[in-house]
Amino acid sequence: MTLRFAYNTNGAANHRLDDALSLIAEAGYDGVALTLDIHHLDPFAEDWAREAERVRGRLYSLSLGSVIETGARFLLDPRAKHEPTLVTADPAGRARRVAFLHRAIDIAAILGSEAVSFWAGVPKPGVDPAEARDWLRAGLEEVVAYAAERRVVAALEPEPGMLIETLDDYAALGLPGLRLALDTGHCLVTQEREPAAAVTEFADRLGTVAIEDMARGTHIHLPFGEGDMDVAGVLDALEAINFDKLVCVELSRESHRADRMIPDSLRYLRECRR
Repeated sequence: MTLRFAYNTNGAANHRLDDALSLIAEAGYDGVALTLDIHHLDPFAEDWAREAERVRGRLYSLSLGSVIETGARFLLDPRAKHEPTLVTADPAGRARRVAFLHRAIDIAAILGSEAVSFWAGVPKPGVDPAEARDWLRAGLEEVVAYAAERRVVAALEPEPGMLIETLDDYAALGLPGLRLALDTGHCLVTQEREPAAAVTEFADRLGTVAIEDMARGTHIHLPFGEGDMDVAGVLDALEAINFDKLVCVELSRESHRADRMIPDSLRYLRECRR
């Protein structure tokens, strides 16, 4: 089978969304991983629904599929990166995160996106881990139920340093309807499993997959060829399980040279298939 590739707009943060979509389509990608942000389909703008409808038309005209990403740094709080989260002590903060994820699901429904990817968050010092897990569970149940109503795939991404950090952490949740957003590079950071082995083991639970290069033990998203990722091996594993969803390139530190990274990344992936 032929794998389908997407590029994450968090790696094109210095481009207008329409320009980023044009670059992604012109390079030959099959889709886009759209990180909702203040400048890229702001989910809190008054005209968010109208803008989502417009973007849907734009994606259609460019023949691009989509995944919705929710990792924008200062979208919810301009003074605290990634806050509030599903494990924030303040109930109002947790409710704000849940409301944002509901809005992301609404946008995914409008766009016809394959999945909405999100993470748990980092408990602050002094927060009881058991209590944080209870908060997380409650929030996840709300999000998964809402996604089911909207017929959208909700996918949780284990993230190094967060409460749900590893694939085992995700599996331990045992929450029906919650799919896995697998960032293959994170496997190299936590060193829990080889990325290709993770693809095979969690084949029946994958909601979306991200790929990039990464050095073992270091959480920095790198261009292909600059880290320890066996990219070809991961692609082989995805083909072996007949993965037909978008495989999303995430180079969040490369916006300053997105004009090169967008085409170069796809060229590298295609070379791995030859």
